Amino acid sequence: MRKPVNPQATSHAAPAPKRASSYGSATGAPKGVTATNSNTRISSATLQRPAAAPVARSEESNLGLNSGRLRAAMVQRLRAQGISDERVLTAMEAVPRHIFVDQALASRAYDDAALPIGHSQTISQPWVVARMIAAVCEGRAPTRVLEVGAGCGYQAAVLSHIVRDVYAIERIRGLFDLARDHLRSLRLNTRVRLTYGDGMLGLPNSAPFDAIVVAAAGIAIPQALLNQLAPGGRLIAPEGTSSQRLVLVERTSATAWKRTELEAVRFVPLRAGIQS
Repeated sequence: MRKPVNPQATSHAAPAPKRASSYGSATGAPKGVTATNSNTRISSATLQRPAAAPVARSEESNLGLNSGRLRAAMVQRLRAQGISDERVLTAMEAVPRHIFVDQALASRAYDDAALPIGHSQTISQPWVVARMIAAVCEGRAPTRVLEVGAGCGYQAAVLSHIVRDVYAIERIRGLFDLARDHLRSLRLNTRVRLTYGDGMLGLPNSAPFDAIVVAAAGIAIPQALLNQLAPGGRLIAPEGTSSQRLVLVERTSATAWKRTELEAVRFVPLRAGIQS
């Protein structure tokens, strides 16, 4: 669940020194969470990443025949932008992103941009999807992953090429139906367990999860989601209101979590309840 992108906007930030601090209830953080801060290059669901060479117009006009070539070019761009996990790159190349967007926008499906999917939501730009998945998979092989905010189903489809058991939850009924249809069309519906429900509550009956990917920003990460992480599990989520950052949380014990701040981002708010 992401806000629309400004295709003309780009943003960079020079790396800054890491700083660590304890993280208490005064900031709205869960008890037992230790925070570190890692300022790296800024990216956002609403700020386009630096683009590689533009796609030829002849390819855009014949997307059905050239989508494989466009996906390969997208992966080359992701690699140049710092995504190095080959599992993630292979999965991004395997999933036809143009299936998940409106036909009128198919020619832009492999741009590094968020695109509208209806219900005031967007499909995140490829770099954001790859970055979040790579962060929870780095140096490990999670087997059970929960995605909160399935949207049109694209990120769940990518995860299904990396992780054995993918669970996804979507609170907007129209998007749930859209994601279900997309996953069925790719025959991924048996590999992704899709639920219509309140993502802030997670899926306690299916927990614990080795990784949780949250695609909407809250003031603080819900304790219910932190509790559903397995020991050693990782959660990534945007956090904040007008100013947001990706936050990576690792569960270090039954009562403690380690928090690391990553890039600046812009996502739609994480909301409770369901929308019919």
